[in-house]
Amino acid sequence: MSADHYAALGVAANATLADIKKAFRQKASFYHPDRNDAPDAAQRFQAVQKAYEVLSDDDTRQAYDDNRRRNLLDDPLQTAQEIWQAYSSRIFSATDSH
Repeated sequence: MSADHYAALGVAANATLADIKKAFRQKASFYHPDRNDAPDAAQRFQAVQKAYEVLSDDDTRQAYDDNRRRNLLDDPLQTAQEIWQAYSSRIFSATDSH
């Protein structure tokens, strides 16, 4: 599956436009190469910009969401593995912090 724009912004798939704008401003500010010295900051900044570009436009977002649903149906095993990996990493990271 290609990049997950919702994950890039850290929002849910049902996020409002206001939520998307807020997340974009926060992430763009954090990952801006002038403010962040991390080697992958520029790449992450570009991912955040692309995510906002797609999700802030109603038609583009609808097409993106439709494609996400098709991918779920086209390759359910890969989707299930991605969901499991995301879930298990959250569980293990939550467990490690306690």
